[in-house]
Amino acid sequence: MRNVDILIVGQLSLDVNTDFGGREERVIGGAVLASGFAADATGAKVAVLAKGNRAIADPVAAFASRPNIEVIPVESATCTSISNVYHTADRERRTCRALSHVEPYAPEDIPEDVKARIYHVAGLMAGDVSDEMIERLSQLGDAAVDVQCLLRRDDGEQMAFHDWPAKQKYLPMIRYLKTDAAEAEILTGLTDREAAAKQLHAWGAKEVMITHNTEVILYDGETMYRAPLKPRNLTGRTGRGDTTFAGYLAMRLRKGIAESLRYAAALVSLKMETPGPFTGTEQDVYDYMHNWYDA
Repeated sequence: MRNVDILIVGQLSLDVNTDFGGREERVIGGAVLASGFAADATGAKVAVLAKGNRAIADPVAAFASRPNIEVIPVESATCTSISNVYHTADRERRTCRALSHVEPYAPEDIPEDVKARIYHVAGLMAGDVSDEMIERLSQLGDAAVDVQCLLRRDDGEQMAFHDWPAKQKYLPMIRYLKTDAAEAEILTGLTDREAAAKQLHAWGAKEVMITHNTEVILYDGETMYRAPLKPRNLTGRTGRGDTTFAGYLAMRLRKGIAESLRYAAALVSLKMETPGPFTGTEQDVYDYMHNWYDA
């Protein structure tokens, strides 16, 4: 049996990105990439359960620069590919369209010889990871879920967000829940982020994180924690929420909520200044906190 801190369940994606100026680039992306780099940099022992067609998006190659991350490839005849067309220079508004889908994760994909403290679900679209898969992971350890992969659906012309019908059944199985402000409103019908966090907690999630372009908040049933985002530029905006959540989870394994949230906010603020996943160190984040959060 191999013990890890965090097992991230999520596929890579071949992303076709068109920026505000009309320039197109093809890159390997996905929530698992940003999440894995951030958790590894924060000192967690990380394994990545990456499903897909390795001829199109090879997870071993994608994580080659992070030798401490254990990559567990799961074969799929297909691979996720997403078109992202950004409508503003800061990349806050975009149109997403699914070009292809990975084969869904199945319980038999979970390695029997790996034991994790946290099972982090970081899929990309509804159907990637089933509700039953979340239930199984919650039986093995603490389940952490980014709800993007439960709300974002392929409607043909573009991907759109819809409510999660089974949320009240499965939210009690989730220790760590992450949404952004728009997803929280879809789930709860509430525009106020604090009210939405309290509602999601009332439905059963234990620690509810809601990200926003100005701050990240977290509610644990007693206290509403918050930490501001302080990036000096937004060239690395893509992967903001994934980086925040994974950094929080990794730090939360050894620190309290307030310190973990503040660290995660500083981590993503620093990451947003450079395109791609976070390639710095934990000390880099603490230095950033000293310069921009403690001053």
